[in-house]
Amino acid sequence: MIIGHRKLRRRDKGFTLIELMIVVAIIAILAAIAIPQYRKFQLNSKTSEAKTNIGAIRTCEEAYAAEHNVYYLVGPAPESNITSTTRDFDITNEDNCAHFADLGFKPAGKVYYNYGVKNWKDGTNFNTSVDVNKACPNGIGAITDGAMKNGVRDVTADIAILAQGDLDNDGKDSYYGATDEKGEIVHGGDDF
Repeated sequence: MIIGHRKLRRRDKGFTLIELMIVVAIIAILAAIAIPQYRKFQLNSKTSEAKTNIGAIRTCEEAYAAEHNVYYLVGPAPESNITSTTRDFDITNEDNCAHFADLGFKPAGKVYYNYGVKNWKDGTNFNTSVDVNKACPNGIGAITDGAMKNGVRDVTADIAILAQGDLDNDGKDSYYGATDEKGEIVHGGDDF
């Protein structure tokens, strides 16, 4: 009689199938809530690259303007398509255009955003592509005989430092920008 009771107790150990299914369902619900929020926090943390680099470019522009009494227009870099993956920041190429290397700016490592510096008339709307000044054949940023041709503006004019990227790969770009006058970085375009 004692032996039969011990065998019965051994079968009571463990969980039933219904209890396991309930636990799995709870974990699935928590994962469905947590994973999108985690992705959103990841994307938001990547935007710090744009803000940091815009601040560094602004500092380089102010130093350049203090030395040469002009601002330096550059853009875009890197010259590859905007994607959600990182790219090398190629600051020089063979097309004889203005480069961030001439300005003294180079970010550490790969970048998610394209960057540019351009003339600015409306400092409130930064939903502008950084590739507006890409056209070196039009003279913007072209270097002739070692001197800038249409690549600089006097220090009384406004310039905008822009960053453009598509971190969530939804086809809608996110923009960050600041002017030489204000250090405040403004966001426009796509949100996560």
